[in-house]
Amino acid sequence: MSRTPLRKRRRSFVLCVLAALLALVATTQPASAADGRPYTNPLKSSKGADPWLQYHDGNYYLITTTFTGVLGIRKSPTLAGLAGAPDVQVWSDTTSTRNTNIWAPEMHLFNGRWYVYYSAGQGGVACCDSQRTHVLESAGTDPMGPYTYKGSLTGSNLTPGGWLIDASVLRTDNKLYLVGSGFINGSTQSLVIAPLSNPYTLASNAFTIISSPTLDWERSGAPVNEAPEPLYHNGRTFLTYSASYCNTADYKLGQLELTGSDPLNPASWTKKQTPVFQRNDANGAYGPGHNGFFTSPDGTENWIVYHANATAGGGCGNGRTTRAQEFTWNTDGTPDFGTPVALGTTLPGPSGETAATPTSYTLVNRSSGKCLDVNGGNTADGTNIFQWTCTGGTNQKWKVEDLGDDTSRLVNVATGKVMDVADCSASDGADIRQWSWLNNKCQRYRLVFTASGDHVRIVNESTGKVADVADCSAANGADVRQWTWLNNTCQQWRLVPTT
Repeated sequence: MSRTPLRKRRRSFVLCVLAALLALVATTQPASAADGRPYTNPLKSSKGADPWLQYHDGNYYLITTTFTGVLGIRKSPTLAGLAGAPDVQVWSDTTSTRNTNIWAPEMHLFNGRWYVYYSAGQGGVACCDSQRTHVLESAGTDPMGPYTYKGSLTGSNLTPGGWLIDASVLRTDNKLYLVGSGFINGSTQSLVIAPLSNPYTLASNAFTIISSPTLDWERSGAPVNEAPEPLYHNGRTFLTYSASYCNTADYKLGQLELTGSDPLNPASWTKKQTPVFQRNDANGAYGPGHNGFFTSPDGTENWIVYHANATAGGGCGNGRTTRAQEFTWNTDGTPDFGTPVALGTTLPGPSGETAATPTSYTLVNRSSGKCLDVNGGNTADGTNIFQWTCTGGTNQKWKVEDLGDDTSRLVNVATGKVMDVADCSASDGADIRQWSWLNNKCQRYRLVFTASGDHVRIVNESTGKVADVADCSAANGADVRQWTWLNNTCQQWRLVPTT
């Protein structure tokens, strides 16, 4: 009987051990997460300035500047879906000292409640010396609210006639700090900081300047440092900010790093001497800035959201669009934001997305559980809109299209026609029907957050009345009409994404 030489047996044993180890590594290494759903910028093409984007519990939430006294949030299970998601109004304010020019809202979760920080000014006066920072608090863990007003955060050493805007919250050493932009004791517009005793109360009314626009690239058009945004990575704390005047194409991002132990001490912050994100003329991205940060659903990727103009003369208005892209890290541990990508470029979405991207929505009545339906999918003007058992048909699917003025039009997928109040009547009981788009207020609606579970009231912009199921009927074919708001479940509708 032949025997294998000892040398060959040893080599065979070593190869077996290596194979076993490789198999073990293969079974214990996590698989790379798949790319998310494809998306293209912009994520918001109107009123897209100063964006804040938050991923929470399976959905993205996007909130931006409105220049009015209302706040709207878009919600989607995919980044791509934000482009067609309904703008749902979560807050409006009639208090004269703070009911206009809502700027730069952002949301933070502390102790099971969401806090929205935003800038707003006094109605009826010229923009913008009355701009101050305000705080809302949610009733629970739903980012949509409902919200209550908690107060204003105003420093005692603001320059008379100078504002305090663009607030965010810095967290370090288990303490909270408000960071923002303002004029302190006659300064240029600078980055400022103050400690918080809780999410809506300053521990000190005096703000400290931690960065002023002293470098040439921070002074294009006007000397400006604004919109500070914390970024944390591997034990390091960075603060991006926007520099120069937003009316110029040279609005851009700079960066500070907390290199000392006391964030209230200006010497604890080290400024990078060059911009970290700026215009890309080849890609048609001008004045990129006022950013936020978010992570992919699986937590493995870092993303930046920001606004930019498509032309060099786009300015500081509603032409700025919301854009997002992934960023990486340099070998020295600092962020590498790259350059702004061109609009219309299809990119892989954040890793870990599993839901389909919504293309439309059904509106399900809270009382009856039935869907808003165009009778028979008939394309004729005047076809009635009623409720019916949800079938998944296209005559029960609606696109909610943002009109750029805090209102939307509801377009039926089957017919291409819009929800309309018959004859623009202001009466209770006036019929809701479909009609060709005439671009009037009788065809414009506000979706106003009412209760948890994505329930809204559908408010006509012309009449102020809401879509109501007649007599609270549960029957198929029960008419949907307009009626004065009674705060009952027959007037509440749940937005359900569909594809």
